[in-house]
Amino acid sequence: MTFLHLGLLLASIVCIALVDARYRLFFWRAPLRATVVVALGVAMLLVWDLWGISLGIFFREPNAYSTGLLIAPHLPIEEPVFLAFLCQLAMVGYTGLLRLLAHRSAQPAPGPAADSTAEEARR
Repeated sequence: MTFLHLGLLLASIVCIALVDARYRLFFWRAPLRATVVVALGVAMLLVWDLWGISLGIFFREPNAYSTGLLIAPHLPIEEPVFLAFLCQLAMVGYTGLLRLLAHRSAQPAPGPAADSTAEEARR
């Protein structure tokens, strides 16, 4: 039993949380709302996983990198951690993209007017 996969997932969550904290994108902007969004996302995706497991589409194969701990048949403990990471990554990416697009649209478009303003500022 190894904790490599689980450890890497937790390290990835911490790295995305550091980016989130630096730019206040998701959890550091609205912690309660972010917690609800991630919890609902994980719950929905777990239902999807359990449905796939019941249909025989998803199954777990033992490997050298996972803990081997199961919370349900064919549902390893790493799965909800991965789903939380997936939701967190998606929302930090989404809010970061929104901020980037808003910042770009707030800047003046390059053109003759912007060039003459910059030229006057240099004088």
